[in-house]
Order: sequence, then C-alpha cells, then structure tokens
Amino acid sequence: MIDLKNLNIILTGSTGGIGGEILNKLYHCNAKIIATGTNQEKLDKIKEKFEGVITKRLDLSDHNSIEKFLDECNEIFQNKIDTLINNAGITQDNLSIRMKDEEWNNVINLNLTSTFLLSKNAIKKMLKNKSGKIINITSIVGHTGNIGQANYAASKAGLVGMTKSLALEYGKKNIKINCISPGFIKSDMTDKINESFKKSLEEKISLERFGSPEDVANVVLFLSSKLSDYITGETIHVNGGMYFS
Repeated sequence: MIDLKNLNIILTGSTGGIGGEILNKLYHCNAKIIATGTNQEKLDKIKEKFEGVITKRLDLSDHNSIEKFLDECNEIFQNKIDTLINNAGITQDNLSIRMKDEEWNNVINLNLTSTFLLSKNAIKKMLKNKSGKIINITSIVGHTGNIGQANYAASKAGLVGMTKSLALEYGKKNIKINCISPGFIKSDMTDKINESFKKSLEEKISLERFGSPEDVANVVLFLSSKLSDYITGETIHVNGGMYFS
C-alpha cells in the first residue's frame, strides 16, 4: 500500500464523485489534506467523516481569492506544500453557434485560468523547498473533442499544454507536473444516460465498460507518491482503451 505519511496535499473539487474518491484514498494513505469545494454542506460532511482533514470553501471563479487561499494553506502546512491536485471543474454545454459568451468564459476561466493561478501560486511556495508536485485532472474530451463541449474541450486541452510548459520550466527545481485524463467514469451524470446510448458508448471502449472514480484516484495516489518521482510533463489516460495518445 502506498504511504503518503507527512505529505501535505491540497485537493480542489473534493465534494464531487471523483474528488470524493481521491480524498478517501489520500486519507487512508495517511496524507495531510486541505480539501476545497463550493458546497458548504458537503464540506461539513467531509469534516465529520474524515478526522483531521481541513476543509475550506473556495470559489475558484473569484480569481482574486486564489493567492490568499494558497498563503493560508502554506501557513497551515508550515511552509511545505507537497502536492496540489487541481480536480475542480465545471461544464456549461451548448452547440457552438448557440454558445453564449458567458458559457465560454465561465468554463475557460474556472477550468483553465483558475488552475493556472493555483499552480502559479503553489509553485512559488514549492520553489522555496525545491520540491513539489502538481496533478491536473483533464479529460478525454480535451483530446477527442465532443459535440456541444467546445468550451470544455478547449479548457481541458489547454490544461495539457499548460502542464507540459510548467513541467519544462520547473523540472530543474524538482517540481513535477502531470495530468490525468479520465474517460467515461461512473457518476450521477452517467447514471442518467439511457441504456441504449450507454451501450453504444461502451462499445467504443476496449474494456467495454465505464471506469470508476477509484480508477482515477489510484493514479492520483501513484503520482502523489515517490513511485512517480521520475515522471513529469506527462498525461496518463484512464479511459479503458477508448482513446490512445
């Protein structure tokens, strides 16, 4: 079992399906965690369930709050942020010619710009320790595109390019930056897909099934641990063989 004892980890989007499973895995591998989300009720439940996990409500659409948030995390962790996991994201789907400027801007600003600002400010802290890891959760859609998701696909493809650039800039400072790209993962959203369409999607996947949040969380554990210390600038696909890079 991977042991993350004494590692200080920030996790955004901890109240969702994938985020919740990442949190669960990190917790049971003994990491010290600051978990964020926008739903205070769900954050309170996290605090009740996971003793010692620090929760913070964070609205990533408010870019002015990000630097202050990282300063607070750095203080809590006594000037040692080991890993930042950028998991938070939103969708606002629409066909391109119907997509409102607001729908485009909201998705790009939160999924891409907020992730850049979190990473930028975390790197500033990590440079002082000459060590750190950043894990960005992107999506298969960022590689394949998807109907009605031009904004989401652009934001997730942007994360891949940003990750490679940051990895090149800060590898010499022992800061490793990677992406995880999930495919179709079981969630409340996929549960609502009608069976015939679900079957057609599964036929496009080599393993002929959707993945689970645990499949993604397992790769987060690997990238957070010493087992991945010679990996940076990479995208690890967790899609059951639906897409090969």
